[in-house]
Amino acid sequence: MSLPERVRLRGNARCGEQDVNRQSSSFTFTLALCFALAVIEGFDLQSAGVAAPLMGPAFGLTPPQMGWVFSAAIIGLTLGAVTGGRLSDQFGRKPLLIGSLLLFGTFSLLTAASVDVPMLVAMRFLTGLGLGGAFPILIAIVADASPPSRLSASVATVYAGMPTGGAAAAALSWSGLHAGWATVFIVGGIVPLLMLVPALMWRPDHQPRPARRSGTSLSRALFANGRVTRTLLLWAGSFSALIVLYLLLNWLPSLLVERGIGRQQAMAIQIIFNLCGAATAYLCGVALDRVDPRRVALLAGAATIVALGMLAVAPPFGLYAAAAIAGGGVMAIQSIVYATAPVCYPPDIRGLGVGAVVSVGRMGSILGPLLAAGLVAIGVSGAMVLGALVPIAIVSTVALHALSARRPST
Repeated sequence: MSLPERVRLRGNARCGEQDVNRQSSSFTFTLALCFALAVIEGFDLQSAGVAAPLMGPAFGLTPPQMGWVFSAAIIGLTLGAVTGGRLSDQFGRKPLLIGSLLLFGTFSLLTAASVDVPMLVAMRFLTGLGLGGAFPILIAIVADASPPSRLSASVATVYAGMPTGGAAAAALSWSGLHAGWATVFIVGGIVPLLMLVPALMWRPDHQPRPARRSGTSLSRALFANGRVTRTLLLWAGSFSALIVLYLLLNWLPSLLVERGIGRQQAMAIQIIFNLCGAATAYLCGVALDRVDPRRVALLAGAATIVALGMLAVAPPFGLYAAAAIAGGGVMAIQSIVYATAPVCYPPDIRGLGVGAVVSVGRMGSILGPLLAAGLVAIGVSGAMVLGALVPIAIVSTVALHALSARRPST
């Protein structure tokens, strides 16, 4: 081989190595940005539950009214998720993500300025529209950019940001550093607006082919080409899992206080629930890339079912372990949903597919807090409310096990 030829080959090798390094660095930034934004979303989603002990007396809220405050944001999430996901397929991930951040940051601040119950509910609904649009876009962005061998772990990393943000919201309340019920909403509004700066600087290195703006209907996109069973199992698993998750996220401190647990201890238990959920959600994603997904689904479901029973009957000192297992189990179930959803749909409808899963799941999120509110209002004990979640967790486990058996290879 001549000297010029050897020089050319070495130059090509160096260029290839530089391209790989640039792609790796770009993906790392993308993943870190999406994780940070998911943390913010998780903080904002749980802000109402954390503020509830002070917000309820401030507005004179009855349990059903509190349920609607919790659910208003989730109704907005339901509408925002499928709309934001679909629009991101058509107009690009970045502009829709920027708009979602601006929307939920602004209306979270306006939540803190609410002067009556109707305004409070309206601001939470509008905040939810922005939150709903953001999350499926984050999942789609990471799925678009991730190497196939790391897809589940990457998506799970983003999802783990949500319980991490929830733990931060609970920690703020537990620390006593907040000046009143509005503090968590102020923080939850300022931070996403500040995050507009790195979001604007971010340049996606993978742009999926835009979906056609007219033609394929939503139902055809979601159910065509053998996607019927997978789509329905994704919806069933997410719907039932989020009934359990959002009832616990919003009502666990109050249900524990009803059992006679002190408020500070209840908030500490909530922090453990979220942090263990975040860690387990990530580990679940790593496991999905390496072992049989059906085993992961069964283990997550069994842990959730056992832990719900423990939360209902365990003595005070056992509640920390019960919360850790419950948070890990139910968030692992949802991690399986979000890690599986992107691979069930081609890139040009991935935002729509993930958004539809998020949207249907959010219907469960609406039902969960309302279910707790209705049961508490008729005098059902906190232990019985927690016990009522067991059959719902069983449904989610069965759906996810069946889905895992049909998971496409990446």
